[in-house]
Amino acid sequence: MPGSGKSTHTARLTRDFDLVRISAGDILRWHVSHHTKIGARVREVMAAGRLVDDSLVEGIMRVRLEQHDWNHGFVLDGFPRNRRQAEFFLERYDLDAVICLDVSDAQARDRALSRRLCGDCGLDYNLIGGRPRREGVCDSCGGRLETREDDTPEALTARIEDHRESIAALLDRLRRKVPVFVVDASRDPDTVQEEIRMLLGLPSRRFGRRQGGDQP
Repeated sequence: MPGSGKSTHTARLTRDFDLVRISAGDILRWHVSHHTKIGARVREVMAAGRLVDDSLVEGIMRVRLEQHDWNHGFVLDGFPRNRRQAEFFLERYDLDAVICLDVSDAQARDRALSRRLCGDCGLDYNLIGGRPRREGVCDSCGGRLETREDDTPEALTARIEDHRESIAALLDRLRRKVPVFVVDASRDPDTVQEEIRMLLGLPSRRFGRRQGGDQP
């Protein structure tokens, strides 16, 4: 679901457990910002308020996964989004578990429209509950914070509708292969992160390693 905190929670897991985060959305945005042929196609789709087609998403994910830079494991962010993408992935790779972060449509919309992204390091912020220390400036690298191009009311409506239409069939397919956990992501991020780690059998953040600006 857009605005459910996928990027926040996958970033914490990859940082603390030496995993590689693989996000289809980040890859597509990279192509847009670097004006590639793929980026031109994505920008055209976004301008029309449509969703990127499965074949394009599957293509960029195949290329990314074939880099094999994830010997210690990887975390997928926002992929697969539907049954077809799940079939594509499960034919080639194994998963240990799936976490589905669930929020209401209204909360998803509010969070996504309040989201800001560092143009340099890619760190996510949210003006509702995760503001930077300096307005418009990334705490980590000092880069400028930007609104994501796909965080428009029209695009969000399309993404939320697509999610609601595809999620049941997607989770049904995944449950045949791996454990699937649905987590209430409307709560504060620390509580949600603790539940994710408990479900995955990972050490609690309260007693695990701390890095960067994390507080005890």
